[in-house]
Amino acid sequence: MPRIALVTCRPGPDVSVDQDLPALVAALREAGADAEAVVWDDPDADWAGHDLAVIRSTWDYSWRAAEFLAWAEKTGAVTRLANPAEVIRWNSDKRYLGALTAAGVPTVPTRYLAPGEPVALPDDHEYVVKPTSGGGARFAARYTPDEHDTAVRHLARMHAEGFTAMVQPYVRGIDVAGERALQFFGGRLLHASRKGAVLAPGTPYDERKVAHPGLEPWQPTDAELAVAEQALAAVPEAPELLYARVDLVDGDDGRPQVMELELVEPNLFLSLHTGSVTGVVAGILAAARTPDRP
Repeated sequence: MPRIALVTCRPGPDVSVDQDLPALVAALREAGADAEAVVWDDPDADWAGHDLAVIRSTWDYSWRAAEFLAWAEKTGAVTRLANPAEVIRWNSDKRYLGALTAAGVPTVPTRYLAPGEPVALPDDHEYVVKPTSGGGARFAARYTPDEHDTAVRHLARMHAEGFTAMVQPYVRGIDVAGERALQFFGGRLLHASRKGAVLAPGTPYDERKVAHPGLEPWQPTDAELAVAEQALAAVPEAPELLYARVDLVDGDDGRPQVMELELVEPNLFLSLHTGSVTGVVAGILAAARTPDRP
């Protein structure tokens, strides 16, 4: 009987509830696994006692990145960790978008402003400011050129907390076609979803947002699948990924481009795609039974 930990975080005011977790634990147990949800920073957790630890909803990691990455390294040294620690490290900082761009993957144009660097913001188009380590639109906001001073204060707050900022043009295709999330599991497309725009004009960066407004099932186009697969192929050293989510938007030319590549703890939206639970369970069990362990 494989022992499987589904890794999550402690509940809190800034953390969403993982609606998929109870059903996934139950489905794994029904399939014959000894499965449990385990909090990643639980000092009493016995990671070596599990055949597989699957990161599922560690949704507080982005503001505890150094601590979380250290945990991933230690856990990956004593059991199989999915995704692997080296993938977690690479993907936990959204400067990976630069690597995807360099590899020829269509991505949303992005500039980075680290603490101490001169602040340069667009003066001719609407744009988005957000941290390179973040999730759920935390510390994200959109601005017009007339809101320069507000954006500068936003940057100052992020830099004071040690975050590097990203500056991207606001992709207006989101307002028309939404943002599409293509979920992969075990190397294959699992399902896809579409949601509306998260960042409304004038919403303060420190106000909590609805992370997945208007979420609905989606049938990906051939073009979307091609860009998603190109992005996954560009992950360094082409590691074996148990799960991945590729978030796509339409650029000014109407073609899909990568907004984010989520390899750490993407929401799988299983409550929307209940038929996908069987495939997720099968993928987890196959990974847990793989003989090569640290």
